[in-house]
Amino acid sequence: MSIFTTFLGQKKQPGTIEEQKKSAALSIADVIAPSSIETDFNYIRVGESFYKTLFVVGYPRFVSTDWLEPLIDFNHEMNISFFLYPILAADVLSDLQRKIAEMEATIASDSDQGKVINPHVSAALEDALAVQEELAKGIERFFQFGLYIRLSATSLNELNQTTRELSSTLASLLVMTKTATLQMEEGFKTTLPMGQDRIFITRNMDTTSLASTFPFSSGTLTQNKGILYGINQENESLVIFDRFSLENANEVIFGKSGAGKSYLIKLEILRSFMFGSEVIVIDPENEYKQVAKTLGGEYVPFSQSSPVKINPFDLSGLYEEGENELGLKILSLHALFTIALGKMTPSIDAILDRALILTYQQKGITQDPKTQTKEPPILEDLYNVLLTMPEPEAKELALRMERFIKGSLSGLFNQQSNFNITNQLTVFCLRDIEEDLRPIVMHIVLDFVWTRVRKTLKKRLLIVDEAWYLMKYEDSASFMHGIAKRARKYYLGVTTATQDVADFLSTNYGKAVLSNSSIQILLKQGTAVVDEVAQTFYLSQGEKQMLLSGGVGQGLFFAGQNHVAIQIVAAPFEHEIITSNPEELLARQQKNVADEISKENQQSTSIQNGNPEITKQ
Repeated sequence: MSIFTTFLGQKKQPGTIEEQKKSAALSIADVIAPSSIETDFNYIRVGESFYKTLFVVGYPRFVSTDWLEPLIDFNHEMNISFFLYPILAADVLSDLQRKIAEMEATIASDSDQGKVINPHVSAALEDALAVQEELAKGIERFFQFGLYIRLSATSLNELNQTTRELSSTLASLLVMTKTATLQMEEGFKTTLPMGQDRIFITRNMDTTSLASTFPFSSGTLTQNKGILYGINQENESLVIFDRFSLENANEVIFGKSGAGKSYLIKLEILRSFMFGSEVIVIDPENEYKQVAKTLGGEYVPFSQSSPVKINPFDLSGLYEEGENELGLKILSLHALFTIALGKMTPSIDAILDRALILTYQQKGITQDPKTQTKEPPILEDLYNVLLTMPEPEAKELALRMERFIKGSLSGLFNQQSNFNITNQLTVFCLRDIEEDLRPIVMHIVLDFVWTRVRKTLKKRLLIVDEAWYLMKYEDSASFMHGIAKRARKYYLGVTTATQDVADFLSTNYGKAVLSNSSIQILLKQGTAVVDEVAQTFYLSQGEKQMLLSGGVGQGLFFAGQNHVAIQIVAAPFEHEIITSNPEELLARQQKNVADEISKENQQSTSIQNGNPEITKQ
């Protein structure tokens, strides 16, 4: 039953001129006022929303840091108001002295009469003596503290249910709450941002206890800049992060097939692209073609017959003090030939090293940076150098290279580079490359990208999907680790994604790439690898179980030393661009076919009816 109801802002159609003048003179308060306000014993209704105010009457004896976290993380809309009233130490000491005397007298009386001493009295006496000593020494100050919570809901049943849930949550912390019965209007005004305590239900607190309520701490992981990665599953807060604000901008993503790795990466590409980041993708499975097409990016299908050629002997032509670029390039070529030709003996390795230096020298390229802007050699030049060397191992090495020059793989990387990265989004697709050649081509493309990245300083993302292809080989894993370690220097963020976690973490280089990545995202894992993942990331049993049973797009988001459970979310227009769900793609194709048939039928009907205008359309 309502105590009173106040109706505000009801409008009547003005009739006379005087009434029209009054209507024109409406104030801002008249415009923004709700249609009605109703105050009841246990709630207040403002417009269509219901509100209830609670105040805290009981606190735990001891509190720890972040003891109010369950309140801050409570999954419902609410307003929380704190009121702090400083009290003079002299007044507090006087009251404490009287209270201590009363409690000591009570304990002495019970002891004389042979009664059991009340534990509450003895505990209170102990606390009072400790506070008295700290106040006397000036270590602590004293305050009165009021805590008020206002809940809101769209219905009375929802409001009552939420009140019970919040009271239970706080009771688990030994925080006792009561409803501001018959004071709903005062409670509502108390929790408005006006700084007016209309209820004044307070509790004495010293400085240390009061400090534990500030700042609000919550299980959130967000920044005031960056892109949205998803929603925190614990409290539905937004996980927004700028990876370039961390010590490095590298990221690793682990997840089994179908867990949502590519979906997440494509979502990150879309959102990073809008903020001006240049994005380069090494795509082994043709996952990113639609994204490149939608954003106007450059899609490069890399294969033997492709017109795009990349020369692994390319140099950046830049000089950096203390860095031997030719030496680094030769190391990279050593790694490439180890992947392509298999493990080499020390003698063959030494011959290859000598042949590479001689090959560059024939083009006039030496350790002198001025010479490194000349046209680099190609693979056939190295082949010819090996044929001229007297060692039989050199002839054997040339023979093993022959298939890349004159054999079935001659069109792969035996020409000068004829491509440059000029688009904001570039996708290198390796789907048409045979499985056993993919590590070779991924290494070549990665080296090509790294050479181009060093030429111009720009905010970039390099995404290497299915990175386990590279981590299987020690030399390519070492190269990948080197890029991840040096990327920050060139304003580059490297994203490595893999479904084969065991292969990635089986080498020290894989673990080093992981440790050099400030952001780590774990999506759903298989039972065969979840133990290794849990051990590597020090996961709890609950987190491990979540990775086993989580749905698509659910996982753990690590940023620095913190992590939260995350649900990847995309807007409908984003989902349409990035989805690779076969069922959705098939439905889309069928719809397109049906639309084409419908269009043809309309044109046919138009021709039969002799309507040339529609026919032209």
